[in-house]
Amino acid sequence: MNVPARAFACALMIATIGIDAQAAASMTNTQRDNYVDALMSRYAGDVPGASLLVIKDGKAVIRRGYGIADMEKHIKATPATNYRLASVTKQFTATGILLLNQDGKLHLDDSIRRFLPELPASDAAITVRDLLCHRSGLIDYEDLVPEDATAQIDDNDVLRMIASQRGLYFAPGNAHRYSNGGFVLLGLIIQRVSGMDLADFMKQRIFTPLGMQHTLMYEHTRGPQVSDRAYGYSEAGGKWTQTDQSVTSATRGDGGIYSNIDDFAKWDAALYDNRLLNDASRKLLFGSHDPLDDPDTDYGFGWRISGDSVWHSGESMGFRNVIIRWPQQHVTVVILSNRNHFKPFPLALAIGELFLPR
Repeated sequence: MNVPARAFACALMIATIGIDAQAAASMTNTQRDNYVDALMSRYAGDVPGASLLVIKDGKAVIRRGYGIADMEKHIKATPATNYRLASVTKQFTATGILLLNQDGKLHLDDSIRRFLPELPASDAAITVRDLLCHRSGLIDYEDLVPEDATAQIDDNDVLRMIASQRGLYFAPGNAHRYSNGGFVLLGLIIQRVSGMDLADFMKQRIFTPLGMQHTLMYEHTRGPQVSDRAYGYSEAGGKWTQTDQSVTSATRGDGGIYSNIDDFAKWDAALYDNRLLNDASRKLLFGSHDPLDDPDTDYGFGWRISGDSVWHSGESMGFRNVIIRWPQQHVTVVILSNRNHFKPFPLALAIGELFLPR
């Protein structure tokens, strides 16, 4: 963890529980577990909840659920609960592209118009690499959705909206601007290059080989349905209301995967070896390709890089998620939650601090 992040995590722990990092370092395992429960108490009880995973040296040292996954049926959250990952999906989409790059079926510096000729000539300079690290300059598709739209848009709708534009925010490669649309296009590129539907590709090339049996690219019109599903909720006036889907919840490459923390343990393990990606691909995935406005954070391919940690958050209507990995220390923290309140990133940092060497 870099110094600013470590200091922030310690400050959060002190403010939340009233204990300093030195005291935390001397905790027994039982004390530490109780302390984690105290940190996670905002998710406990008869409220939309969360599932927490902490991995240390390849072992799940904490895996538990808090609160409620389905308020209407009063089903509790557990380690098996499946949440919409939102933008945490992007690391899987990026991995799919790198797999095709390893196969020799595409190259990262190919123009995206090679695969998506519907795009205008003004987009010819945009490469696959530009999409992966958010430097394409593409107009945000969310800003192109009609304000009165009620039907969900899909990936092909996104392609049509982006293709209708004849301008960019900036020349490709000259700046960084986070782009959900860019990752929707990456999902479409995977389909066209592989000849498979994106959901089938993800299952065949990533989920099944890793034994992620409960992870899927959700397609509400075609299925399959999500098992042990958490539904998203928002609070208004002291009452929780289900807000599980929005107009943009049906797009896939930017946020359409559902998964649980047990499957994330398998995903995390595969990021240390060559089961999916070779050494060169993993260096690309976690390499620094673009500095962000934050001087302490860079961006890889579907991952943010802060000091010795790599991470990504995911937010959509009713869901807030984060995964933080400290590869050198072999520590990972995953928090998946089904509510629109609380950003879990600082909480995950605070929990990770308990397991990092000092």
